[in-house]
Amino acid sequence: MTPRSTGSKATRAVDARRAAGVIDLYERGHIDLNDALARISGVDESDASVALPIDKRRINELLRELDDLVGLDEVKRMVREIFALVYVQRLRREHRLKADPTVLHMIFYGNPGTGKTTVARILARMFHECGLLEKGHLVEVERADLVGEYIGHTAQKTREQIQKALGGVLFIDEAYSLARGGEKDFGREAIDCLVKAMEDHKHELIVILAGYEREMRWFLSTNPGLPSRFPIQIRFPDYDVDQLVQIAKKTLAERDYRMTAEAEWALRSLLQRAVGEARLEPFSNARFVRNLVERAIRRQAVRLYDEPRPKRDALMLIEARDWQGDGGQ
Repeated sequence: MTPRSTGSKATRAVDARRAAGVIDLYERGHIDLNDALARISGVDESDASVALPIDKRRINELLRELDDLVGLDEVKRMVREIFALVYVQRLRREHRLKADPTVLHMIFYGNPGTGKTTVARILARMFHECGLLEKGHLVEVERADLVGEYIGHTAQKTREQIQKALGGVLFIDEAYSLARGGEKDFGREAIDCLVKAMEDHKHELIVILAGYEREMRWFLSTNPGLPSRFPIQIRFPDYDVDQLVQIAKKTLAERDYRMTAEAEWALRSLLQRAVGEARLEPFSNARFVRNLVERAIRRQAVRLYDEPRPKRDALMLIEARDWQGDGGQ
């Protein structure tokens, strides 16, 4: 007779981590000895997976990193709500109170360059600190990374990206493109595979879909089951001119550059014109500003090239003429 298996190597590893976590809770005084023994033995399955207490200091450090981003006041408020809820739900479980499971899949609405990927990366790290994600990394994909060229290829590609994202966040940019090809398009297969993975790996994966607001709302309407799977929906607004100037200053400062007062006025005028023209097509926001900064730095380099040994201040200074000729996205 074959002896009964004691479980897979992966299962034993999970059990060992769980036991270590319970012992740590006991040693810190968060639970008593009887509670610890019950959790290790599996008698109390509802609490067996309770993780270590959340380190609020680390969460607050990441919130400060979020606060350092220019603008995005409503986004920052929503993120604080999400993590306050995660924290309080954890405390309720520790005190054996009812705590409904929180679905954390999200939709990010917004034009390019509004900080969606940056915020998603911070969220992944914060969920890791909360014990919700094992790794806390971000896997960023688009349609070409998920959709194949023949039957069966799409499911394979989508599963590969999902496997890469397990323990972290799968960020799908321009997600609406998955539904653009109609009923027979392979993008539909990617959506079905993704929805299944969200259920099969609900404790190992958080999915964030991102894209233009109008297109994303259309995308959600193509599948009645999608909106309920993404209960958190956050809008990333375009930056105004003052915020774009602030982003430019910050980008320059990070690279040891600064502007003259005349250069700042020249940049502001350029941005006002670009924002006004952007009514005809989506504006690329911070991405547009970063491109401007790159070109200004190149122009400054050309300007300084013929000067004999420019001094330190000159090497740092962006002048009004370094912005000249810019205006396209």
